[in-house]
Amino acid sequence: MKTRVANEWLVFAVLLAVLLLAAPNALSPFRLNLLGKFLALAILALGIDLIWGYTGILSLGHGVFFGLGGYCMAMYLKLAVGTAGTYMVALPDFMVWNGLKALPWFWKPMYHFWIAIPLAVLLPALCGAIFGFLTFRSRVQGVYFSIITQAMALVASLLLIGQQPYTGGTNGITDFNDILGFPIAAKKTQTGLYIVTVLCLAACYVLCRWIVRSKFGRVLAAIRDAENRVRFLAYDTVMFKVFVFSISAALAGLAGALFVPQVGIISPSNIGVVPSIEMAIWVAVGGRGTLSGAVLGAVLVNAAKSAFSESFPDFWLYFLGLLFIGVVLFFPEGCVGIFLRARERFRRPAKKSPGAELKSEMEKPVPQRAGGVSR
Repeated sequence: MKTRVANEWLVFAVLLAVLLLAAPNALSPFRLNLLGKFLALAILALGIDLIWGYTGILSLGHGVFFGLGGYCMAMYLKLAVGTAGTYMVALPDFMVWNGLKALPWFWKPMYHFWIAIPLAVLLPALCGAIFGFLTFRSRVQGVYFSIITQAMALVASLLLIGQQPYTGGTNGITDFNDILGFPIAAKKTQTGLYIVTVLCLAACYVLCRWIVRSKFGRVLAAIRDAENRVRFLAYDTVMFKVFVFSISAALAGLAGALFVPQVGIISPSNIGVVPSIEMAIWVAVGGRGTLSGAVLGAVLVNAAKSAFSESFPDFWLYFLGLLFIGVVLFFPEGCVGIFLRARERFRRPAKKSPGAELKSEMEKPVPQRAGGVSR
């Protein structure tokens, strides 16, 4: 067991070194930016896998928490423009176009980076805790919980579109120049954002791994398999689920905050029903219940999406749909499940047929006495 754990950490360290050292030198700025975006989305996939794969809670509305983190970062970036971040705009352009005369009160704290970043993580966590407490206390679970989260994503998307003077409406928030005084479009800035994303992904992976291997994680697995029995043993399953749901929401908010400066935009199209369902599909493709599968699924699906859209701009959605259907129908355990099955089959010794076993027994030499006469 210790050897297996040591091997897993060795593989993790090697992959981390490759992402940090090899990728910035081997990839073009465009491809490096794409990879950074995929790795930011992998943090979101880790959060979904934590509640779905290990706790049995399928959320189809995690785009809301992703959007909260993304909008917090976008609000800071929209206010901090100008040379070296020394000039702060009094009012974003879309507010001027919609006739606003003063900056709304909830925008004012976003002038400061060290307020915007904690809010990008804490605000989704708080919203996730409140939403989780209200639903889990009412014992809403299964498909009903998934439908409620889907409705939450739809309501949030419509709210952002309807409040155009404050959120930018359908167009969202875009046109960023600086981050902490560095030109956001510069190669060095994008490389720095990529490195920060890799380090955050590594930290989130270690955190999630520690959670699922702790006693808390074993209780989560028990809730997934038989919640009524866990409740009968005097565990407060509501608080367990609320806590893990808030952690998952915080990871989604962090992913949104890392996603925005690398992509350059956040809009309601990133947090609606369809993106939220697609986020769950990443985990399904990679293999739910395996943290590495969540990361692999997010990177693989988004890379396939990018490749198909480049090579087949008119048909890429069909290819992507066939990929999803094929994995769900033929490989329900995901990509990691395929690998684990293949490894188990390779390590398992081949079984002999009954006839071969009987023949081998008959061919064994008959034991002899000292005088050469058999018994």
